[in-house]
Amino acid sequence: MPLFPAPQFDEFRDKLSAQLRPWHRSLQFWARTAEIYTGYKVFQVQVSFVKDAKKQEEMWERQHEIAADKIYNMCYDLGGFFLKIAQIVGKPDLAPAAWVRRLVTLCDQAPPTPYETVQHVLEKELGKSIGEMFDVFDENPLGSASIAQVHRAKLKGNTSDVVVKVQHPGVQELMMTDIRNLQAFALYMQKTDIKFDLYSVTKEMEKQIANEFDFTREAAAMDKIRQFLYENNKKSPVLVPRVMKDLVSRRVLVMDYIDGIPILRLGDEMAKRGLNPNGRVAVAAKQNILKSLAVAYGQMIVKSGFFHADPHPGNILICKGSEVALLDYGQVKDLPENLRLGYANLVLAMADNDPIRAIESYRELGINTLSKCENEQEEMLKLAQTMFDTKLPPGVTMLQPFSEGSSIKKISVEAFPEELFSVLRTVHLLRGLSVGMGMNFSCAEEWRPIAEEALYRAGRLQAKDMKEKTQRHGWFRRTFRRR
Repeated sequence: MPLFPAPQFDEFRDKLSAQLRPWHRSLQFWARTAEIYTGYKVFQVQVSFVKDAKKQEEMWERQHEIAADKIYNMCYDLGGFFLKIAQIVGKPDLAPAAWVRRLVTLCDQAPPTPYETVQHVLEKELGKSIGEMFDVFDENPLGSASIAQVHRAKLKGNTSDVVVKVQHPGVQELMMTDIRNLQAFALYMQKTDIKFDLYSVTKEMEKQIANEFDFTREAAAMDKIRQFLYENNKKSPVLVPRVMKDLVSRRVLVMDYIDGIPILRLGDEMAKRGLNPNGRVAVAAKQNILKSLAVAYGQMIVKSGFFHADPHPGNILICKGSEVALLDYGQVKDLPENLRLGYANLVLAMADNDPIRAIESYRELGINTLSKCENEQEEMLKLAQTMFDTKLPPGVTMLQPFSEGSSIKKISVEAFPEELFSVLRTVHLLRGLSVGMGMNFSCAEEWRPIAEEALYRAGRLQAKDMKEKTQRHGWFRRTFRRR
């Protein structure tokens, strides 16, 4: 006779499994991270004995490819939070090319929750059966990400399609375990290898991701940003989905369906239509896409301070007429007034190549640096432009912020405000998109009029200074009037 009846044993086994999962994930993370890290440290010793620069470069490329496979496998196997890490790290201006080639294919590949579970969550959260709420509900998800998955549906008595976002059960505890492990690793790395305040970056990630589990908060943020962009422009630079307010709970969110293609498939779509990627039509479309995103983010960050803070290609759709839709408002940021104006001041410093103003902005923003290098002022300006501008120097096709000789290697960033990490991610998204489209532009120059207006309204810039600068950088002023 069994010690426990079968139902009790199954319940005991499930509880034990749930308690052990965080420990198992932690062991997996540390074992795999240690393997990747020690592989690089051993390789650094080996490559130091090679004097030929070309051979060194070839060796580094092979090492990056080996590490890329290991990082990919870790992120794929663990999923969840590590898919977000892949989104952040896998950008052409932030990681070795071999990493980017592997990680860019990994975004939003979380395994889907079974339909029966989705139905249970949906009906429990909204208090009605699926049949009562929807005429049509597609059981196969449109996509599954680290926190939730989305289904296409039609509401009762309505011909328009909607998107139903449903949270994966039990995902919050595991993701919090993952990020605390990453914080411990970040502390180690900033003490040994990278002169940058990585721990503050991971603390900001913890706060942002914790907010993603409340869809009522996301719905309110989406409404606020939609209203701001639609009221401050004759035509909003980006499309923002409309929330179905009666169909929102902590774990379920129903919103407008927006038809479009993911921005990463833009090149394939142009090829399918027989468009020359360097032809007039394609170039005009890419310019419109980048300008739309730049206007939207510039207004949100510098003018409002309240902005979409989960910038990765999976959240950007390209619609008819090169219109851009911005999705997923689980992560938003509300910059304090002093940081918003401090960043506006930094925008002007970068646009004007003004190192003195850049250093003043660092102090205002709370970015503490330690430098013992030559040409300190120039390096401080380069550091600002590496972190917060999208423009590449002449002859450079890809920035490597942590490469030998970079400003981050020369200047130690000892304190970095957590709130600015989301701005940093936004700039890196825009830079990655511009590199991918073969277009080089400066978001600092594009955001200049918005920064001028913000500082003028705060009494920190004179009208005559605005006029002088606008005469040299007039594109956005004309754009704002047209919009």
